[in-house]
Amino acid sequence: MADGILERSPAHITGWQREYQQVEDELRDPHSLALRDWDALTELAGALVAASCNRYRRWGDVVVRSACTATRIGEVSGVRARDVDTDKWLLTCRRQTIPAPGGLVDKHTKGRLARLIPIIEPLRPLIIRRLQATRGDPDARLYTGPRGGRISTAVLRDATHWDDVTRDLDYEHLRRHDLRHTGLTWMADAGILPHILKEIAGHRLITTTQRYFHPDVLRTLEAGQALTHHLEKLQRNGQITRRW
Repeated sequence: MADGILERSPAHITGWQREYQQVEDELRDPHSLALRDWDALTELAGALVAASCNRYRRWGDVVVRSACTATRIGEVSGVRARDVDTDKWLLTCRRQTIPAPGGLVDKHTKGRLARLIPIIEPLRPLIIRRLQATRGDPDARLYTGPRGGRISTAVLRDATHWDDVTRDLDYEHLRRHDLRHTGLTWMADAGILPHILKEIAGHRLITTTQRYFHPDVLRTLEAGQALTHHLEKLQRNGQITRRW
C-alpha cells in the first residue's frame, strides 16, 4: 500500500473460477460429479467418520443415506421415523433443514411437494438401526448431530473435516450436494426411466433429469417415443383401428 491506496482490491474474491467450473460441470454433465460406485461411497463415509470428533458414526450414515436416496443433506436431516415405510421400503421426503436467522429450521422440500423414494436393500440395515434408536417415537429424527441437533451441509462439512478428507481421497471436486448427483446418476445408469427418476428427484423439468442419462440411452428412449407418436398419428388418421 502506498499513500493509502491498496495495491489489491479488498473485494477481490478468490476461488470463483473453480466454483464457476463446478456449476458448468453440473449443468453439462452431472455424471462427472458422482462417486464411482458403492465401494467409493463407503470408503468416503468411513474416512469422514474417522476424521470426526469421537468417530461419530452417524456422519457416515448421513453420507450413505444421502447418496443412496439421491436426497440433499437438509432432507436427510428432516426425515422422521414416520416417514419410513418398512413394509414397502419407501421413504417419504417431505421436509428439509435449512439455515435461518435464528438457526437451523425445518421447512418444506424444494418444490413444496412430498415425494416417494425407494429404499434399496444395502441401505435397509442402516435404516433399521436408526429406527430402533428412536424407540418407537414416530416424530423422532433419524439423523442428528452428536448432541441431538439438526444437521446441515455446513455442519457436516465442519464436523468431518470434509475438505481435507476428500482431498486425501482425490475427490477434491466433491461437494456434499454431489452425493445427490451420485444417487441420481446411479439410478439413471440402472435403467430407471426419466419420468420416474424425475419424480424421485423432485425435479420440476424433465430436461433437468435427462442430464443424468448417457446420450445413447436418451437416443433409445427418443426412438421409442417417436414410434409411439407415429402409431398415434396412424390411429388418428384411421389407418389403425385398434388402440393398444
